[in-house]
Amino acid sequence: MWLLSNKVYFEDCGFFEGFCDYHCHLLPGVDDGVGEMKETLEILRRWEQLGVSEVWITPHIMEDYPNEPNSLKEQFDDVVNSFDGSIRLHLAAENMLDGLFLKRFQADDLLTIDDDLLLVETSYYIPPMNMQQIVEKIKSKGYQPLLAHPERYQYMSQTDYRRWKEAGVLMQLNVPSLVGAYGQDVQSKAEWLLNKGFYDCCGTDIHSAEQMDVFLSSQISKKMVRKITGLRRI
Repeated sequence: MWLLSNKVYFEDCGFFEGFCDYHCHLLPGVDDGVGEMKETLEILRRWEQLGVSEVWITPHIMEDYPNEPNSLKEQFDDVVNSFDGSIRLHLAAENMLDGLFLKRFQADDLLTIDDDLLLVETSYYIPPMNMQQIVEKIKSKGYQPLLAHPERYQYMSQTDYRRWKEAGVLMQLNVPSLVGAYGQDVQSKAEWLLNKGFYDCCGTDIHSAEQMDVFLSSQISKKMVRKITGLRRI
């Protein structure tokens, strides 16, 4: 009974008041995220009701989804023109550290958060062979690497997380990780990273309205809500 009284549903916890979502897949029809504009608008209206103030839409750019930045900008403009709410919308990208990234990086053909934050990801199972060199190249060009959902990388250990933090890599929490959306192992890693103060910001990584509904109907401890509230903005 005590455990239940110490928990709240995400929809009712007040966490999203003033929230900035740094990672979501709401650009319709470009990757494995939202498929149609009406679903994008449905999610944004729900976010607005909960008090979300700002959203960075971050479609995949990777060899499986070789999206062109200029094309993404055009589709993003369609979303902005279709949404009549008060949420401030921005476009960036979630960049897989693969061969396509290296080509786009050399051409400086990138979509960043603000002017210098570069949201990046790797395979969940193995790192790029030259990940250290890639990170160094990113920083040498004036960008700040922001590692998406580090808790989801199966190959990363506590030693790896410490090493990347010491190397100046920022880390973005997927908030659903804290309610078991990706399994118990991921949840445990997320709690450890949060307790160590390794996260710099957070996002929902929402891909669909159905996923959003499941997430919002999940329970989380009030203590955990307090811990992540400070991560709502970089």
